[in-house]
Amino acid sequence: MSSAHSQMVSTLFLALLFNSFLSPTAADVDADASALMAFRSAVGRLALPWNTSVSPCKWPGVICTGERVTSLHLPASGLIGQIPARTLGNLSDLQTLSLRFNALSSPLPSDLSRCTQLRNLYLHGNRFSGDIPEFLPSLTSLVHLNLADNSFSGEIPLALNNLTRLGTLYLERNQLIGEIPELDLPNLVQFNVSFNRLNGSVPSKLRGMPADAFLDMPICGGPLTACPGGAGSSSSGGGKLSGGAITGISIGAFAAFFIVVAVLLFLLCRRKGKTGHAKSLEVETAIGNKKMEDGVRANGKPAMAVAAVAPATLESQKQLVFFGDGPRVYDLGDMLRASAEVLGKGTFGTTYKVALEMGIIVSVKRLRDVDMPQEELKRKMEAIGGMDHPNLVSLRAYYFSKDEKLLVYDYMPMGSLSSLLHGNRGSGRSPLNWDIRTSIALAAARGIEYIHSTSLTASHGNIKSSNILLASSSDARVADHCLAHLVGSSASSNRATGYRPPEVSDSRKVSQPADVYSFGVLLLELLTGKAPAQAILNEGGVDLPRWVRSVIHEEWMTEVFDMELLRYQSVEEEMVQLLQLGVDCTEQFPDQRPTMSAVVARIEEIRQSSLGGSKEERQQEQQEFAVDE
Repeated sequence: MSSAHSQMVSTLFLALLFNSFLSPTAADVDADASALMAFRSAVGRLALPWNTSVSPCKWPGVICTGERVTSLHLPASGLIGQIPARTLGNLSDLQTLSLRFNALSSPLPSDLSRCTQLRNLYLHGNRFSGDIPEFLPSLTSLVHLNLADNSFSGEIPLALNNLTRLGTLYLERNQLIGEIPELDLPNLVQFNVSFNRLNGSVPSKLRGMPADAFLDMPICGGPLTACPGGAGSSSSGGGKLSGGAITGISIGAFAAFFIVVAVLLFLLCRRKGKTGHAKSLEVETAIGNKKMEDGVRANGKPAMAVAAVAPATLESQKQLVFFGDGPRVYDLGDMLRASAEVLGKGTFGTTYKVALEMGIIVSVKRLRDVDMPQEELKRKMEAIGGMDHPNLVSLRAYYFSKDEKLLVYDYMPMGSLSSLLHGNRGSGRSPLNWDIRTSIALAAARGIEYIHSTSLTASHGNIKSSNILLASSSDARVADHCLAHLVGSSASSNRATGYRPPEVSDSRKVSQPADVYSFGVLLLELLTGKAPAQAILNEGGVDLPRWVRSVIHEEWMTEVFDMELLRYQSVEEEMVQLLQLGVDCTEQFPDQRPTMSAVVARIEEIRQSSLGGSKEERQQEQQEFAVDE
């Protein structure tokens, strides 16, 4: 009896012990599922196809370790609204949360601080506003934090120094103010605060970051220009220089300056004593030149650095080859003597703004990765130079030698569509209204249509917003046309993937339907305000065609449009029509896409329809928008 009783107690104890291990797991899985369903009900009821009849570990975007939710990946999923408390904060084992490129807004629930194992937090490309959440510094396991492309304001909290494991901190394109605090993050590798309202000097621990981490703000020191009085210089020493040291440095600087001037004068005299023809052309950027990657920062205004056009080793008989019958008012020698500014480094090479002595300003592209016989290059240059259309950036001349390939274009003073769309969106920004956007779309379409009309196989090859340049807000022109057919595979592979159609593997062999796809992405970019490829952001950019298709639901169709367009209620129907055209152009199969001629006709019809609305109504919308801005 005693033995049987003992055996029963032992069995009961084992059963209780067994249940104590199983029940919490089952309860935790149910709790995670409940939290996710509450999240779905609040911000993704129509967007997330989750089914409660199966385990949440099998839901799209949900990743589990064991029976607990550890990752939630929902980029560009059409999520809208505010995340309520007791939803994501209840996922206590969460390690990765990716909600990038949705329409989520503030406030972020403070109970996210309970996710103490969170390592990766990607919230870029939403509508969060207000101060950077106070609970973030408590997430001490964070390795990657991306809050870019929102509307966060206030100062950057010094408490972020608590995040000692942080390797990535992206805060660009917000409305942050004040100075950058003395951040001391020992593992920080990737950092960006560009396009905010910050000022002051670069903190000492951040001076090793690249210059493009601090773009478009009155900030000095570190990789940027020296601060007045030496503030923010690259020296890490804490003491001030003595008067003798300052005097010695000044004398040394003056001596070095005069030596450099003497050497330059000597070289100039030698050059003048030769045949009178330049023997080379090399564009050498000055110290402080900022690295620019075209398509990496599709959403920012390009930095400019002073450069000098200096001689190197060209063949003396070579000169610029001009197109057309216009006067040859400048030559290679004039370009050698000109000063220049770096406009950007793009897919096919570096582009410079060159101010010639006679007052003419041109744009010069220095091609890279071009390896073809001179005669073949000459034929292709003649074909490109022979293209004459008001919506193309005209190629005026070119230069070819073994070491240098230079293209001379008309200069477009207003920069690129990419800069206008994705540059500063603060209070000083001039919004792009409906008329301007449709005018740009029509001009670009006509330019591409003209290229396609020159032959059955002619294509642009690299259509993107940074290649749509503006002489004025009503004068848009397509740039870099047909250059994709000149460069090698290494350069062509660098094309912004966000514009590349699915069937294209070699960007040197782009068909006309592929151009239509890229133009369709451009249309969606114009309407949504979102950049289709931002390599500067962690996890890459947004797949615009996929994102637009995911958010086109009847209840919140307007959520897809750029906030700057939502005021124009009188053209809502036309906005939807243009959006549908962008979707049609980005069909997966090339034979399902319209031709550029059909695209031009549809945009003309849409513009004509919108221009036919009430003039008084449209003027009132413009005035209301201007007041709000």
